[in-house]
Amino acid sequence: MPVSGLSEPEEIQETEVSEVEVNQFEIKTDLLHQEHTVRRNETLSTILGAYHFSPRMIHDITRASSGTFDVRRIRPGRTLHIFSETDSLSNKSVPKHIVYNESITDYIRFDLGDSIVVQRNSRPVETNLRLIEGEITTSLYHTLREQGVSPQLTNRLASVFAWQVDFYRIQSGDRIRVLFEERSIDGEVIGPGNIKSAYFHHRNNDFYAFHFRQNGLDEYFDENGNSLRRQFMAAPLEYTRISSHFTNRRYHPVLQRHMPHHGIDYAAPTGTPVRAVGDGVVIVARYDRNNGNFVRIRHNSIYETGYLHLSRFGQGIRSGTEVKQGQIIGYVGATGLATGPHLCFRFWEHGRPVNPQSIDLPPAEPIEREYFFAFLERKDQLLLQMEINPDSVLTRPIPFALNIGYNGVMSFTEEDVTDL
Repeated sequence: MPVSGLSEPEEIQETEVSEVEVNQFEIKTDLLHQEHTVRRNETLSTILGAYHFSPRMIHDITRASSGTFDVRRIRPGRTLHIFSETDSLSNKSVPKHIVYNESITDYIRFDLGDSIVVQRNSRPVETNLRLIEGEITTSLYHTLREQGVSPQLTNRLASVFAWQVDFYRIQSGDRIRVLFEERSIDGEVIGPGNIKSAYFHHRNNDFYAFHFRQNGLDEYFDENGNSLRRQFMAAPLEYTRISSHFTNRRYHPVLQRHMPHHGIDYAAPTGTPVRAVGDGVVIVARYDRNNGNFVRIRHNSIYETGYLHLSRFGQGIRSGTEVKQGQIIGYVGATGLATGPHLCFRFWEHGRPVNPQSIDLPPAEPIEREYFFAFLERKDQLLLQMEINPDSVLTRPIPFALNIGYNGVMSFTEEDVTDL
């Protein structure tokens, strides 16, 4: 029974709140949007000035950016977005947000309220696995383009198979199959991620690569658990001392002026054997006035090495000769612009001279015993994802303990076989 003197409570009407739509930068879509592509020699100040920002506002934006983004680092070709709303009283456009696209995924957002807030953000990236395959007719690059894949994947494959496949000698009829991560933003593909596994049929040989994480390091291994990487020898000869280091400014004793010296000079007696620091193909073996007798070796699609001022070449060393790590390719001398017997050793990475002593290549070790069966399980899983029957990929029997052979390749003996 209702209590006397009290009225019935009114029924509360629920009001439906419409969800505000936002764009990829989490900014309301009902704002006025202007887009500007940064041109050469433009600065943030000149761009904002052209869009009628006051000098005071530009100064405040620059100061608020300190510690988050250096406004001097805007680059030509990047896009700048300005979001504004119309003031109901003055009917003037009032800027509310600025967004600078630093990269495909990363952007800087400037919120222009009573106080200016500058934040570094990233657009969410979706990653999906994709499998492609094809037969090479002209080049690997064109084969991947025919599959609608970014050319970046060509470079990734070249890095994975750098020591197994001579990418300068790929021929018609070679075949590939690649399982890789494809990255996209809002449904738009932005490029490949990591290669998970790959198969390459090259010059009548089959090569496999399987991604596996061991001791916190991502690495690629073949079907037997051997690392696909190879190491270089620490030095190409036995030497008495280093007489000159890698530098961008060295006084040349013959030319008598300062100039770059992009190599390491090893002082050693004339006739000291000089050895190739890794497997490869000789691309130059000749004499010239500056370098004297010199040899240049291409090891893979990434690395090349040079050996200068030789007294003479090793037996059979000429352009096109395939050499093995440790093979004698020449002998120390003082030919060319040299004041005494020494070897000038040079190292190139992607065509750029680098300091041989600064190359940081992790050891090319095979799968460790404790991870071996986990690797085998992962390998079979990846083969199935590549639509390859695991039973068709022969794996060497699994003896333990494992011996680490030359260049970090597994080798087995009868004494290695033990029960687990």
